[in-house]
Amino acid sequence: MQQLFEFFGNHPFLGSAWLAFALLLLISIIKTLTSGSKSLTPLLATQMINKENAQVVDLRSVADFNKGHIHGSVNIPFTKVKDSVKDLEKYKQVPIIMVCNTGIQSGSAAITLRKFGFNQVHKLKGGIQSWSGDNLPLVKG
Repeated sequence: MQQLFEFFGNHPFLGSAWLAFALLLLISIIKTLTSGSKSLTPLLATQMINKENAQVVDLRSVADFNKGHIHGSVNIPFTKVKDSVKDLEKYKQVPIIMVCNTGIQSGSAAITLRKFGFNQVHKLKGGIQSWSGDNLPLVKG
């Protein structure tokens, strides 16, 4: 422990950088734990779709959705999630997998649904790019 204090005393810039990194890491972990949504790899998402009849909600624009989407998914653009909660009520008893382009917006959308009482909300890690990157099929139109 004495060496740690000595390091911080001798290298204040590096010590500050280390503390900032540790703080950011802690914040990231807390956000993940409190979001309540689990990130699924494309493989886990496929298993959940096939075995648990999970409903995929695609958050991309209608144009992007029509270029290619996961079979059976419904399209609700990210900006309309709050307005579409009533439409999603019929999926409340099954797992819901939120999908966006890169996996960033799906976390926010999952948190929104959890606030409205949806308990089984997940997000596709890496979004549709991850899905297509794993050579999984997309439906066009």
